[in-house]
Order: sequence, then structure tokens, then C-alpha cells
Amino acid sequence: MARPDELTFAPLGGVGEIGMNLSIYGLGNRHQRSWLAVDLGVSFGDEEHLPGIDLIMPDISFLEKERNNLMGLVLTHAHEDHFGAIIDLWPMLQCKVYATKFSAALFEAKCAAERNPPKIPVTVVPSGGRVNLGPFTVEFIPVAHSIPESHALAIHTSAGTVLHTGDWKIDPTPIIGLPTDERRLRELGDEGVLALVGDSTNAVRDGRSPSETEVAATIAKLVKAAKGRVAVTTFASNVARVKAVADAARAADREVVVVGRAMERVVQVARETGYLEGVQNFRSADYYGHFPPDKVLALCTGSQGEPRAALARIANNDHPQVTLNKGDSVIFSSRTIPGNEKAVGAIINGLVVQGIEVITDRTDLVHVSGHPRRDELRDMISWVRPQILIPVHGEALHLSEHAKLARAAAVPKVLTCRNGDLVKLGPGDPGIIDELPSGRLYKDGAILEDSKSRAVVERRRMGFAGCAFVAIAMTQQGELADDPEVDLVGIPEKNVAGEIIDEIVFDVVVSTVEGLPRPRRRDPDATAESVRRAVRAVINEQWGKKPICLVHVLMV
Repeated sequence: MARPDELTFAPLGGVGEIGMNLSIYGLGNRHQRSWLAVDLGVSFGDEEHLPGIDLIMPDISFLEKERNNLMGLVLTHAHEDHFGAIIDLWPMLQCKVYATKFSAALFEAKCAAERNPPKIPVTVVPSGGRVNLGPFTVEFIPVAHSIPESHALAIHTSAGTVLHTGDWKIDPTPIIGLPTDERRLRELGDEGVLALVGDSTNAVRDGRSPSETEVAATIAKLVKAAKGRVAVTTFASNVARVKAVADAARAADREVVVVGRAMERVVQVARETGYLEGVQNFRSADYYGHFPPDKVLALCTGSQGEPRAALARIANNDHPQVTLNKGDSVIFSSRTIPGNEKAVGAIINGLVVQGIEVITDRTDLVHVSGHPRRDELRDMISWVRPQILIPVHGEALHLSEHAKLARAAAVPKVLTCRNGDLVKLGPGDPGIIDELPSGRLYKDGAILEDSKSRAVVERRRMGFAGCAFVAIAMTQQGELADDPEVDLVGIPEKNVAGEIIDEIVFDVVVSTVEGLPRPRRRDPDATAESVRRAVRAVINEQWGKKPICLVHVLMV
């Protein structure tokens, strides 16, 4: 008798971290499974640990091997941590992509901004609609979040239904888009849900997330009270917040000037898809200087401290069109993503030093999260009543707290897993049954590198301890043909005693070469290795750090 198909789940990104989301669902047996991918996002590089790395993406080597069995890639919403890796990684998968109208339009605009994007087929699915992908029927259930058209996915299979929540919250008054569809979620619970795979971002926070409507009221009050120029920075994708800022500006008789390419792109897509209907036209940055200080509001990118974004350039006084002066105000209508605190702090301090008033969510309700707090998580569990709950989308603490909450809410089986774990959901006892290849890819300029890449490892080492370059010319008889060339990069000029380190290194190179037996001096590789070791050792002795050392030996 044939065994029934197993339904499995594996996160390849987005578990134990916030960002880089990629989940896969499999249906079949150990030898042959059909796969469904949900989201394909990025996280952002950290200059301290990953110098020069712009984006981090999930390793999709497993899906690449299985691409003939990949039924499609379904998007929950259009945030970068959920769809930002598609352009780079899709050529390895070549699958169809499914998204609702706003996500598809924003993706199209993103592709149009690239130099040579691949031609990626995107099928538009209506909000609340269904799409059949092999043995999976995927239903798009509207949920409130900080971007239009966010959806939980009900993944219906012969082995049971999984609710993949995506990013969500409960907001009865979301300003733009539909509220979370409680009625449909309750119906799903009545029909029977095998597993809930759920957002854990705010599982450490009690209560409920405030509504976008409350933020809009605060922003309107602050803009009305402002005397000079006002700049507001927020996530470009938060169209509800953009509308709230526009309404506040109109009530205060101010023109809205949009500053930053990402903001311009989202505003254009939001207008095309009808989400800014009735909102006044905005002006380009060229018009900023034409308005009196009390008649203008700049809507800026740069809420995360990005060095080339509009707000950083304004704070540094090097933006070609937009300036702020003493008595003006900047509203940070955003929260700082972990890892960006230093960059954001530097901008805030720079503005304060110039006499500009900075308003953040520390003092005023100018931002709310798009993720559920603990009472909302309890509501979702009570509506859906899953047999299994798997916390995702969070760091270890968030996942652990979500799991504890689920156990307290009497969910029969709560499973925590890591990226790469293959989890059997049913039939039978759920649990981790295998480990799939997983990891990280680094976007280094135009090149994708894996995490063991020589360039990434060496750049980190160079950032810490510099580099020593030595060039030596040797005769065929094993004698120095000329003085060695020594170039030290990122290494102090003098030691503690005030002696010049370059000269010390030069002397060590000469003495090392001259101290080698003549047959060894005729071997360029052996000479280079002896010099490399001696140079690293002497620099460590003088400085306390071992640099990368590159030695080139030329036989003349």
C-alpha cells in the first residue's frame, strides 16, 4: 500500500534573523517532492563585519537542483526583505512568480531601474484570490501591514492546510488597504488548519500595535505646529504613511516635495494602482527652494541612515536642492532597524548640532510597527486553532517568546527550527526530519559571492590589520638584483618607540633573503613564503597585529 504524501516545510532564510526571508513547502515522498517557494528577500550588509557588501541573500543551491519540481514563487508582499533578491537569484530558478497588483507593479518599477534585468514572468493574482500550483492551492488572505496588499497565504494540500502569515498586524483603521481578514481566518480555523507558520518580530512586546490612524493624527498635529521647514522621513514603501504626511501638509497649507529616488518610485506606483487617489500632486525636489519655509514639507528617504539617501545628504549640507536651518524640524516616522543605530544616530546628532528639532518615536507617536504584538498573536491562534505552530521571522529571542506564547495558548504542537531544517508537518507526528543546504550569498558590487568568498574574508582581515606588499627582484644566481620594494597599507607609520615601521620591515626583508641557503633563494615560491612569514612576524612584534602580506618575487 502506497504511503500518503508528506507535507514538509523548510526555511532557507528569515529564521533566527530578521530579513532574507525564503520559505519552501514540499509535498511528496523522500524521493520525489513538488516544491512551493514563498518570498525571496534580502538583508543588508554591515560595514563593520562585511565591508563593501551591499546585500545578503539566501543560498538557493537546494532549490536550484530542484527547480524542475518548483511549482512557483509566491510573494506575500513587496518589502525588500521579502522580494529584494528576486532579480539576482531568479535566473538560477526560472520559475513563475505570483503576486498581487501593487507588489507586481512595484517589482516592475524595480526591474525598470536596473541596467539589464532578466525578463521575469509575474502573474497577478487578485487580493483574496486563489492560484493552483501543482499539488498546492494558494489563497491570498488580506492582512494589515506597513505596505499595501500584504497577504497571509493559506496553502491548501491533500495533507492539510498551512497558514503562512507573512508580515501582519491587526489594524481596524489602516488608512490604506484592507484590514486583516478576521472573518476568513476564522473560517479557515473552522475548516481545520494543520500548521501556522507565523511572524514573531514583536513577540516580546505586550499589548497591541497602535493603528496607522493614530500616527496620522500625531503627524498632522506636529506639522500644524511647526514654524519653519519640515522634513519627514519614513520607509518609502509605507504608502499609508505617505498619505498621512500628504494630508498633514494639506491641512497646514504646505506643498509636499518628494526627495529621493526610492520615494519617487513608490509614489508613482501607488498613484498608478489607485492607492493615492484624491491625494494632491507632489512636487519634485527642484521646487523646494521656491516655497517660503512655512509652506513646504520635504518627504525624504534615508530613515535608516543610508549614507547616500536624501536625509543624510541634507544633514551633511551637501544636497543640491534641499537645505534645513536652525528652527526647522525633522520627523523620523520610522523605527531603526537593528544594526543601523550608529548611522541613524550620526544623522540625528548632526541635525541637532545645527539647531534643527528632531522628533522620533521616543517622544511622539510618529511610527507604529507593522508586526503583531502578543495580544494580536493570541488572537490569530484563537481564530485559526492550528494543530502545529512554527515561529519564523525573528531572532532567537523572538522565536522563543512566540513559542512560549503558543504553548500557553494550548497549541497542541509547537516546533522551533533553524534555517535549513526540513520539518515534516504531516501526516503523523511532526518534527525535523532532515537538513537542507542553506547559507548566505553576498552581493559584492555586481558579483554574487558565497560566505566563504576569499574577497569577503580578506577584506575583513584588511580592515582589521591592513596589508603589507613586498616586491623582490632576484638574479638567477640567487642574489638581490635591486633593493626590495615595501609598501604598507593601513599599518601605522611608527612603532611605540617612534621608529619607522617601513624601514624595520625593509631590513627584515633583506636579512631574510640573505639568510636563506642559495638553492632556496633560486626558488621564488620558497623565497616568497619565507619573507611573508618574517614580515608578518616583525609587524606583529612592532604593532601587535598580523596584516595580510603579499610577496612577489621576480627572477631576472
